[in-house]
Amino acid sequence: MQSDRSHALFTRARELMPGGVNSPVRAFKSVGGEPFFAQRAEGAFLFDVDGNRYIDYVGSWGPMLAGHNHPAVLEAVLRTARDGLSFGVPNPLEVTMAETIARLVPSCEMVRMVNSGTEATLSAIRLARGATGRTRIVKFEGCYHGHGDSFLVKAGSGALTFGVPTSPGVPKALADLTLTLPYNDFDAATALFDECGSDIACLIIEPVVGNANCLPPREGYLQHLRELCTKHGALLVFDEVMTGFRVALGGAQARYGVRPDLSTFGKVIGGGMPVGAYGGRRALMEQVSPAGPIYQAGTLSGNPVAMAAGLAMLELIQAPGFHEALEAKSNALCDGLEAAARDAGIAFTTNRVGGMFGLFFSSEAKVDTYAQAMACDSAAFNRFFHAMLERGVYLAPSAFEAGFVSSAHGDAEIAATIEAAREAFRVAKA
Repeated sequence: MQSDRSHALFTRARELMPGGVNSPVRAFKSVGGEPFFAQRAEGAFLFDVDGNRYIDYVGSWGPMLAGHNHPAVLEAVLRTARDGLSFGVPNPLEVTMAETIARLVPSCEMVRMVNSGTEATLSAIRLARGATGRTRIVKFEGCYHGHGDSFLVKAGSGALTFGVPTSPGVPKALADLTLTLPYNDFDAATALFDECGSDIACLIIEPVVGNANCLPPREGYLQHLRELCTKHGALLVFDEVMTGFRVALGGAQARYGVRPDLSTFGKVIGGGMPVGAYGGRRALMEQVSPAGPIYQAGTLSGNPVAMAAGLAMLELIQAPGFHEALEAKSNALCDGLEAAARDAGIAFTTNRVGGMFGLFFSSEAKVDTYAQAMACDSAAFNRFFHAMLERGVYLAPSAFEAGFVSSAHGDAEIAATIEAAREAFRVAKA
């Protein structure tokens, strides 16, 4: 595909922005090559500055649940923007957003709006520490909760060892307060809480991992974590920035029937605008300033334009049968890709949960651990990625990122994707 203008823009960008991008995965370093620069988007499609069109399975990394540039969302943004872009005082739309989240997610009795998923998770961790008087937190290998210092930590040599920083600039003393567990390992979680439970402020988890590809929880695993947290007085925090309103209307907690103490959100609730939120039990949330002593603030929090976009998106996805239809699209896509891989003699499997999916070049029948995901053939994925891109299909530019379908992906787009994959699998096999 033609890429002259994208190449020129990337050349300019690398002189002015680290790696030429404002978020690392966009640089295509994982898959090789150079990124394309988007000009516009519509429905299931992205259009780049060189005039190429792509069937998009990234959807701005999850927010575009009803497709790009949906007329209802666009109209809400334009209508609201005419009255002003930011006020610095309360506005009616943020109240409606809080009411909507509380209605759709019963565990969120109160909500605080912020400006990003990272800000939401950082705030939830501060609240958990302040409310419990404890300092340690537990996270999971393969789960990503933004770029806060406490989250940029990898596991030590065993489940009960302290973590170590994975980025310069993260103090070791802070990393020592973060314990890391293998996802979907019942025994490791039990052992850690038996050893350290009285010191743990909270356990934070992506209930469906979306940053080590797409890894669903094993049956009963989230319930097991709920029981451990309750037993040891730790708070259970669900990071639903990615899964919220996508895997079910009430998020992963509704899908799997687990009630966390705190939840974080983003993506869908902004309809494509920058946004985040955290919420939970009233007794916890009332400890946040100015109701309580735990400080957190944000100049643009509850921005009216972002609230308008998010409310329009949430209205769309409450249509009867929306999530059932979305999951049917994920199933059709993944089933078709698996069939195409079998025909090509490729070791390949998929996961799918609601509107999320994962692609694995693996001989494993089921991939649901971080170790299994890391053992997949990433070189084959990289070849497949570029072969699909050349055929007009844009997948996440990493073997370790989930993909997303939207209600705008119709039968024709899914069929075209599967047909492109038949050729791309032959390239991946080379």
